[in-house]
Amino acid sequence: MVVTTTESVAGRQVARAIGQVFGVVVRSRGLGGNLAAFFKSLGGGEIHQYTRMLEDARRQAVDRMVENAHAMGADAVVMMRFDSSELGQTMAEVVAYGTAVVLAPESS
Repeated sequence: MVVTTTESVAGRQVARAIGQVFGVVVRSRGLGGNLAAFFKSLGGGEIHQYTRMLEDARRQAVDRMVENAHAMGADAVVMMRFDSSELGQTMAEVVAYGTAVVLAPESS
């Protein structure tokens, strides 16, 4: 499936817009991970545990979005975006969303 942040796909045209599609993930670090991140934050710099957690959450959100688009009969998602927020002090929500479409060859 084609997933793009643009409105169009080179060499193809949107034959039909199906509708909005999204994938949501909520993640939390365990107590040990939170303590390690706390001590790391005292010294400053990147907190690799959280970076990895958010990278994994983004991948999973995109995968869920693609599954939903496929179930709707789409062969592409255009205008894909991410949104994220904190839920409480230990959880992060990541949403991947876009427009599910059916593509056709570009007409001359």
